[in-house]
Amino acid sequence: MNAILAVRLELRLAVIALTGLSLGALVNWAIYALAWESRQISPWQPRDPKTSPRQWSDFLPVVGWLGLARDAKVHGEGFWVRPLLIELTCGLGLAALYCWEISGHLAPPLGALRASHTMLHEQFVSHAFLFLLLLVATFIDFDEKTIPDTITVPGTLLGLLLAALWPASHLPVVQVIAAPLPIWGYGPLLLTSPDNWVPWLDTWRGASIGVCTFVGWCLALIPALCTLRRGWVKCVQYYAASIARESDWWKMLLLAATGSVAIVAVWYRGGVWWQSLLTSLVGLAFGGLLVWAVRIVGWVALHREAMGFGDVTLLAMIGSFLGWQSCVFVFFLSPCVGLVFAVTQWVLTGRKEIAFGPYLCIATVIVVVIWPEVWKAGLPYFQIPWLLPALLAVCLVLMLGMLMCWRIIEQAVFSRR
Repeated sequence: MNAILAVRLELRLAVIALTGLSLGALVNWAIYALAWESRQISPWQPRDPKTSPRQWSDFLPVVGWLGLARDAKVHGEGFWVRPLLIELTCGLGLAALYCWEISGHLAPPLGALRASHTMLHEQFVSHAFLFLLLLVATFIDFDEKTIPDTITVPGTLLGLLLAALWPASHLPVVQVIAAPLPIWGYGPLLLTSPDNWVPWLDTWRGASIGVCTFVGWCLALIPALCTLRRGWVKCVQYYAASIARESDWWKMLLLAATGSVAIVAVWYRGGVWWQSLLTSLVGLAFGGLLVWAVRIVGWVALHREAMGFGDVTLLAMIGSFLGWQSCVFVFFLSPCVGLVFAVTQWVLTGRKEIAFGPYLCIATVIVVVIWPEVWKAGLPYFQIPWLLPALLAVCLVLMLGMLMCWRIIEQAVFSRR
């Protein structure tokens, strides 16, 4: 780390920007190759037979797209503008993120202790990976109104891995070391109170929570069908039969078994590594269940799917990187972000359907960048154990009523047209 810090900041930023440009090319490849309907647009994919032969300059980040503009007759006019801007954003964005985080903006020195440079760099790398994954998910969702598991599943596993290896990669939280002195530390975000880690979470009960959470996530990823129309017994039978019909179910069970062994190993090691991993596992569960609850409410109220399962896995991935409290802020901020885009889209095009995933991604970036202010504003709510569950329950009930009213209005007004 001393060797890195010995390099001038300007040179470090230049290296990070160039690295970001290259990672932007990887992001573009993922957007086109990992989509449900892949398109052979990236120069790193097999070439579409209708396009012109590749040149060496086509593989250069940013400037390569200027040459690939010659394929506009195949891919559409101006197709090259978006991938060019994505690569440019990755280069400049990662450099800006590095400058922001390494300068300590996410962990202001409120007290005597300061975050070490190692912690800050671990935090930056974790957030850089997360933002790149969000960028891929955003544009696939814009294109297809879906978020593939090929993005969110590896992303979630990466978030859990980084949490176990680098406990400091979690967002910093305010802690009281010697009253009344508050400092920014890198404690676990699992707490409802920032004072102390709950001791029983280090016992076998905490390990059971971690393992059950991971196994539940793996089972939820197996495509399956169930219905309660014929009772719980038939529901379980239909669920098991639909899983058995899937050829890849054994892969998720193998992942569940392997991951459980790894979780137990980290629990046995204990200390901050276990606390950090359990924080991410609870963030995974909370993020996924939060969107799943909204899906259920939307289905009951509108009799159609309100949010896709890709949004469930997306917020679960975000929770694995940032913890469950961050998911609360992301979830409540995302509708505000989405409202601006939805109204603009409705005015310009008349379309009412929107892809919600991109707004979860945008809200995540906002929460991370202004985290000290967000945490300071939300901390009082987390210190009252019953308040947040009650608030979420009230919001879901209000959402149910609002959507049911909207369905009645929609049937009464729009059905006449």
